[in-house]
Amino acid sequence: MPDRRRRRLLGALKALPAAGFLLQLPLAHGTTVVAVRVWPARDYTRVTLELDEPLAATHFVVPDPPRLVVDLEGVALDGRLRDLVAKVQPNDPYIDAVRVGQNRPNVARLVFDLKEPVAPQVFSVLPIGDYRHRLVLDLHPQRRTDPLAELIARTENPDPLAALIRERAGPPTLPNPGSAGGGEDRSKSASAPGTAGAPASDPASPATAGARSAAGAPANARSRGAVPAIRRMVTVAIDPGHGGEDPGAIGPGGTYEKDVVLAVALELRDRIDAEPNMRAYLTRDSDFFVPLATRVEKARAVRADLLVSIHADAFVQPQARGSSVFVLSEGGASSVGARWLANRENRADQVGGINLANRNREVARVLLDLSTESQIRESRRLASAVLGQLRQVGALHKTQVEQAGFAVLRTPDIPSILVEVAFISNPEEEAKLRNPAHRRRLADALFVGIRNHFAKHPPGPRGRAA
Repeated sequence: MPDRRRRRLLGALKALPAAGFLLQLPLAHGTTVVAVRVWPARDYTRVTLELDEPLAATHFVVPDPPRLVVDLEGVALDGRLRDLVAKVQPNDPYIDAVRVGQNRPNVARLVFDLKEPVAPQVFSVLPIGDYRHRLVLDLHPQRRTDPLAELIARTENPDPLAALIRERAGPPTLPNPGSAGGGEDRSKSASAPGTAGAPASDPASPATAGARSAAGAPANARSRGAVPAIRRMVTVAIDPGHGGEDPGAIGPGGTYEKDVVLAVALELRDRIDAEPNMRAYLTRDSDFFVPLATRVEKARAVRADLLVSIHADAFVQPQARGSSVFVLSEGGASSVGARWLANRENRADQVGGINLANRNREVARVLLDLSTESQIRESRRLASAVLGQLRQVGALHKTQVEQAGFAVLRTPDIPSILVEVAFISNPEEEAKLRNPAHRRRLADALFVGIRNHFAKHPPGPRGRAA
């Protein structure tokens, strides 16, 4: 009897349509990869997976040959994840190649073949702004370089070929405006060098007269009789805001703030490096993300005499326009707008994506050394000198130096200013920021203001050799 029942049951099961039977089973839903992005830089390479929901990931390092292995749980291979292979470029400093495969059911494996050993950080970032859940892989080199030693070597042994290439290439050009909402558009590179056709500097610009000529030679020799020479080597830390995963503000035409401010910063670097007894250090020289505390640490590591952080403002009303210069306030902000702006800029770490395991230590180290009154007083002098030059380039949003609690200005031993060169949210000013000639005028104004400040208020002797 039991055998007859078993045979009848088996016969009934065989009679069922296979597809119809399978449709009765619950379908497993895995995490979907929305976008993949790779941000190569000399400091480190970042790989970002944007996801529709969070996932668990484990990783380990294979020393010989060096490889990083990352297992993604609850992810099935699809075309978007396989796109990661093509995203890795031959000039990536740390990744030689990447392989993607299905390691076991419902687990995808990424294998990064490395050019040198790395100290990886793998962490998750919660949704913010246009971003959904993100899994971030930061590949830091195990052998860190000394930024001060690199800067001194570059100052003492300048690369004439690099200078010639920059001179012939002209000012950096911006990429075509991207879409504010598309995950793939956010992965575009920021600063490919420009080529022929870049307009020359406006010879009528008061700032240009105090900087250098379009051919690259210092032009401020004409005015040295009126401006005392700077007597010792001065180091200027230039901080282009945002970068990498953090685009900053986005203009109505799709221009990214991170691209504009990097282009201005590169112009300013060339002007400073062409000046006797002055040298520039960039907290980032390409399109990658730098946490706020790391920007401060970099400036301190090279023993900078000042830090100038460059941004392009945005506001909800497109009519807002003009340049502004800010210094740190340990108390209240000087205006409602300054407070609003500081709060927005201080969200850069959340947008760019930081490893929370390291953040508390970094922030505590910065906040232990609260800025002094003398540092803020010196910053105001510098800010006034720069504001006076920006006045000759275009409209000012505020005619006085403003104050607010910007995290990047918490440099207790370095005079620091934050410059909003224009409102990128204003269509007219966005168009100007995309013009190489206008960016040169902005860089000229910043340079002349910085140089005039040091000529009038010479920096004191260094306590340590640099």
